[in-house]
Amino acid sequence: MSQVAQSRGRLGFITGFLVLPLALYLTFVIWPYIQTFGYSFTDWSGQSPTFRFVGVENYTALMKDEVFRGALWHNLLLLVFVPTITILLSLFFAFMLNAGGRGGAGGVKGVRGSAFYKVVYFFPQVLSLAILAVLFGAVYRSDEGGLLNGFLTKVGLVDAANPVEWLNEPDLVLWCLLMVVVWHGVGFYLVLFSAAMQSVPKDIYEAALLDGAGRAQTFFKVTLPLLWDSVQTSAVYLGIAAMDMFVLVSTMTSGQFGGGPDHHSEVMATVLMRNFLYFGKSGYACAMGVVMLILTMILSLITLRATRRERIEF
Repeated sequence: MSQVAQSRGRLGFITGFLVLPLALYLTFVIWPYIQTFGYSFTDWSGQSPTFRFVGVENYTALMKDEVFRGALWHNLLLLVFVPTITILLSLFFAFMLNAGGRGGAGGVKGVRGSAFYKVVYFFPQVLSLAILAVLFGAVYRSDEGGLLNGFLTKVGLVDAANPVEWLNEPDLVLWCLLMVVVWHGVGFYLVLFSAAMQSVPKDIYEAALLDGAGRAQTFFKVTLPLLWDSVQTSAVYLGIAAMDMFVLVSTMTSGQFGGGPDHHSEVMATVLMRNFLYFGKSGYACAMGVVMLILTMILSLITLRATRRERIEF
């Protein structure tokens, strides 16, 4: 009888602590999702308290919206290249900073100055996206004051009279934004992978070196399999970041909420905000939000499924 009372008391104690966080989560997270899903079936303007149920009309219009389809394609391109480039660079730098050098008697250590490099590589992560937009706005300036054009002019690759308009070139603007995201993210994932590498016993690396493995073989046969869980998690988070991109696109490119030139840097988030705040088509924008949510969940599941493998213990 006392055990039953203790179990009930423990259950009541745990429930008491969970009620408030659960209520807050349902109120501020789950309920807005439900509201957005409901509004996506209406012609709500965002300001009027009255609206009309239109069924799947908003979703049908989305499939015919060329701007939205172009934005979706841009997000898919970013979804492929942002995680791939960021993870590869982060893994390479983390490997070099932790196991790229060789100590005495066959030992393993990072390259010389690795502690300093870790700080330098992580520095971009402490900058906000707004500061990044200002910084790379100066880098990509189309006049002689632009850092990139100035450098290319000095080495003779660009004519000073005809500088490259990086953020106004339809074929370049998306890749310029991609480089900003990669530059910002590499430092964080380098630290993440470095922490994972430091948990790997040095004996494993030393055994590989004694067997004659080179740096490339050590990386692909030892480091990468042991860090696979961290790589998998990073791919999901970077994929979610690639499905957003609103801040950089809206602040660095031309047009209402960005997307220029001529929608060549458009992403789904900028199309959504333009319809919600500028055109007053909030129900239509909510339908876009639902599509973004579903795509993000599907792509996250696909990524986790495709990268799933047996855990390696050490």
